Amino acid sequence: MDLDAKIGVVLPTGQAQLATGDDPRRAVRVAVEAEGLGYDSVWVNDSVLTPRIEALTALTAAAALTERVTVGTATLMPVTRRPLNAAHSLASLDLLSGGRLVVGVGAGFPGRFGVPLHRWSEVPWERRFARLDETVALWRQLWTTDGPVTFRGEILRLDDVPPTIRPHTKGGPPIWLGGSTPKALERVGRLYDGWIPYPPSVDDYASGLKTIQKPVTPALFVSVAITDSVEQGEEQLEKYTRANYGMGLEDLRRIQAVVAGPRQYVTEYLQEYVDAGARHLVCRLATHGLDDYRKQLQLLAA
Repeated sequence: MDLDAKIGVVLPTGQAQLATGDDPRRAVRVAVEAEGLGYDSVWVNDSVLTPRIEALTALTAAAALTERVTVGTATLMPVTRRPLNAAHSLASLDLLSGGRLVVGVGAGFPGRFGVPLHRWSEVPWERRFARLDETVALWRQLWTTDGPVTFRGEILRLDDVPPTIRPHTKGGPPIWLGGSTPKALERVGRLYDGWIPYPPSVDDYASGLKTIQKPVTPALFVSVAITDSVEQGEEQLEKYTRANYGMGLEDLRRIQAVVAGPRQYVTEYLQEYVDAGARHLVCRLATHGLDDYRKQLQLLAA
């Protein structure tokens, strides 16, 4: 697509994106095809509430298969992992990828994908933003400190943690925050390296980016399909949304950026976000089955 932005794709690691008989290993191997088609990045979703290949496992495999593309999480839910173990895994992944890792993170949101996730992960829902911020601060301290680390947060407290493996990227891989609430925007400007929201309104995207008070990488997470007509695109999005989220398209459209239709229609939709400041588009292909995914991968890159 002729857009002044980097373009990446989310790998189809969820069961809802795989057809009967699809080999899950191919879901990761399409990262090689994406790299060959000229994409700038490949990404994975993270959830224990929907059946999918574990995010860092899938991303490690994708990094081993590729040479150039950025590999990223869109987004990782750190509360599902012990902070120290996650720091070790992420440093190892950045090291093995040669510094190609971007860590998109989120704190979850209320509803069927938020509170139950915290409960089953045995982490309180309350103060989840503070817990996320402290987790990221701990990671960075572990990645940059010579000798044992002592961390004193309001929630996380660790003493004399021995040095862990250092990531390839000096200071650690860049960390992008999802979310577009006023508090999230304030935290992006204060603590994070990038912003990866999915607002359904380009005006909200533009105003959110303006609110962030320091230079960060402005990204956008968006679900995409290229079809012969807008009507066909709407049908494909509806089918995908129900399979992936268990809700109708109109409900999803109120909270997430989604677009499907002819190439020019999709391009114009994405161009509005680029004009508003987005510089890295993370596209989740609204497909079911690896054959359909590979077709959309080629159409988006054509």
